[in-house]
Amino acid sequence: MAHIPGHGSGRRPDAIADDIVIGPLDLSARVDEALAVQAVAFGLGAEEVAVRRQIVLRHMATPGARALGATTPDGRLAGFVYGMPNDRAHWWSTVVEPYLRARGHDDWLDGSFVITELHVHPRHQNRGVGRALITAITDTAAETRSILSAIDTDSPARGLYHSLGYVDLARQVVFPSAPKPYAVMGAPLPLRRR
Repeated sequence: MAHIPGHGSGRRPDAIADDIVIGPLDLSARVDEALAVQAVAFGLGAEEVAVRRQIVLRHMATPGARALGATTPDGRLAGFVYGMPNDRAHWWSTVVEPYLRARGHDDWLDGSFVITELHVHPRHQNRGVGRALITAITDTAAETRSILSAIDTDSPARGLYHSLGYVDLARQVVFPSAPKPYAVMGAPLPLRRR
């Protein structure tokens, strides 16, 4: 488990989280709590949460899928990340593959660990929680690189991914029923540290 120390650690207060512990998460058992964090962080309604609940439970049954949580001192989930070795047969890969192929990057679908979801409750954002979650989960990946998709806008999330070494592999990727286009990003592992 990784501990993100409080303000007394000598680190900049805006770059840390108070007493957040990063560790393994039984996402199937805590799916509703995790989706409550995602709903607040990502602006999801009840119908979308219900759909995503089924997706998360299906993903967690996939070989190699794993999750980490960021837990507050009182045991609440401040954030979570989960991912799995990429499989070209998975729905996400079938959607992004033509975009990656058109740019000569479809080889990224092989030998990559995909970050499926990474969300931090707004109360705990901008304190290093997201960075700690994504680096911790990729540090234990057997794969040599990581891929993910993020809404294709200039956002703090994309800024974080770029700072970790992720580059844009394809942009303006349209997922069915998604209101905004996404960017597919990839990085060699281990991720770049500050």
